[in-house]
Amino acid sequence: MTNAELAQRVPGTTAEAITSKTDIRARRFAAGAEATSDLAAAAATRALDQAGLSVDRIDYLIVSTSTGDHPQPPTSCLVQDLVGAYGAACFDVNAVCAGFVHGLVLAQSLVAARPGAHALVVGADLYSRILDFDDRRTAVLFGDGAGAAVVGGVGDDRGFDGYDLATRGDRHDVIRVDAGGSRRPASHKTLAEGGHFFRMKGRDVTDIVLHEVPPFVDKLLARAGLTAADVDHVVPHQANGRLLAQLVERCGLAGATTHRTVEKYGNVGSASVPVTLDEANRAGLLADGDLVLLLGFGGGMSMGASLLRWAAPARK
Repeated sequence: MTNAELAQRVPGTTAEAITSKTDIRARRFAAGAEATSDLAAAAATRALDQAGLSVDRIDYLIVSTSTGDHPQPPTSCLVQDLVGAYGAACFDVNAVCAGFVHGLVLAQSLVAARPGAHALVVGADLYSRILDFDDRRTAVLFGDGAGAAVVGGVGDDRGFDGYDLATRGDRHDVIRVDAGGSRRPASHKTLAEGGHFFRMKGRDVTDIVLHEVPPFVDKLLARAGLTAADVDHVVPHQANGRLLAQLVERCGLAGATTHRTVEKYGNVGSASVPVTLDEANRAGLLADGDLVLLLGFGGGMSMGASLLRWAAPARK
């Protein structure tokens, strides 16, 4: 879905305006018959193939999403059925766009406590299903996607090198879907009011991210005995191209390689970090031993960061 195509659907904007304000040039929308579990299962299958691991070796299946197939059961259960991971314990994580990093941290803890275990972590979102295309502030930003990673023991001083998670629950109102839960159950009134659409206070989000994330990253690096100069690669949530540039600068990470997919995929929610990490890996841009910072932030307001000492996988 190019900017030109989207501008025909979203009143009051143009392709040029979208690009200039966001750096986004295109995004993908799922087919009408596809749901979050379908994209998640496709990504999970590709991750297993790249890892050279059979699905029966998966002990935990974690799906990070804020656009699940249904209110219940967990989308992870549907993914389990689609990929045949019947030996895995399954659960969902909803930390919105920070969710994949939260899922990785949980997977690390589970695998570390059970040597030989493996976890499959998937970030997947279909934001096209909850966008209000009359709201140009949000409709131009989001797309659909899924990314996945297999977590297991690597040894040789590779793998996770530290993490941190944080939440600003007092700012829960800046990113939200108001209706459809126990506070405002679905009704004719909530449908008429557009209560099931995604809403975001964009300027507030920018202010919070630029104010809260840099000291959050500093704290993680200090705890790990590292500095920003030690980071080789940054894989951030692909919120908005202009915001990413400001954030990297404020975090003192301009010397690292910042990986971006926002230009061609837009903001794909929980899938942003794994999709971008996958593209960097497939392009051969990550060398064995490189220090990679994964950085997620989103609704809640939630933040998640993880340091990875890269263990170059075997390529297929």
